[in-house]
Amino acid sequence: MTHKPASITHERAGAIAISGITALQAVEDIADVRPGQTVLVLGASGGVGSYAVQIARTLGATVTGVASGAKADMVRSLGADEVIDYATTDYLDGRNRYDVIIDTGGLNPIRKLRKALNDNGTLVIVGGEGGGRWTGGIGRQLRAVALSPFISQRLTMFISEEHHGRMGRLAALIESGEVVPAVSERFDLVDVPEAIRRLEAGQISGKAAIVVRGASNGS
Repeated sequence: MTHKPASITHERAGAIAISGITALQAVEDIADVRPGQTVLVLGASGGVGSYAVQIARTLGATVTGVASGAKADMVRSLGADEVIDYATTDYLDGRNRYDVIIDTGGLNPIRKLRKALNDNGTLVIVGGEGGGRWTGGIGRQLRAVALSPFISQRLTMFISEEHHGRMGRLAALIESGEVVPAVSERFDLVDVPEAIRRLEAGQISGKAAIVVRGASNGS
């Protein structure tokens, strides 16, 4: 828990915790992004990805975001130096290689991700995927971790943990204006099923806020 940044509304504050902390830990703690590094964010228009783009930029990295063409402008507005439309470009063909890849969305094989990673680069796979009878949806992640000790690249998996200190760090970035919660749509409580459907269909950029009428939803 931490104080709500005075510069944002309650709706935006409600969209911070899980996605923002996950991105902060992935970019700062796990990938250890440094000034001048090149960072590729997969799922850059999503909840975690939208924060990852901004946080990497605050650390002085050159950031490339991968998203649909329809969401390219939104990703640029977050500070991405370049945006790649995954539907029209093979961004893992090895022609461009990166110091860090933050994979927040996608089922790309490890071998393809490695082609786009510098020889001493770091891959962070955030969260898990659905399915996986024996591995619970983290089979790809486990394969990456098992391979990592035998190669020069660092392949990691990451599932967010609650951390009060990191929440304070994220709140400070938001208060300073360096990071802005990307809330693109708002839904009333009765419309939660529709919000979930649209999120699962990839039709919402950033985060969706659920507004409980009668509660304070101003600044």
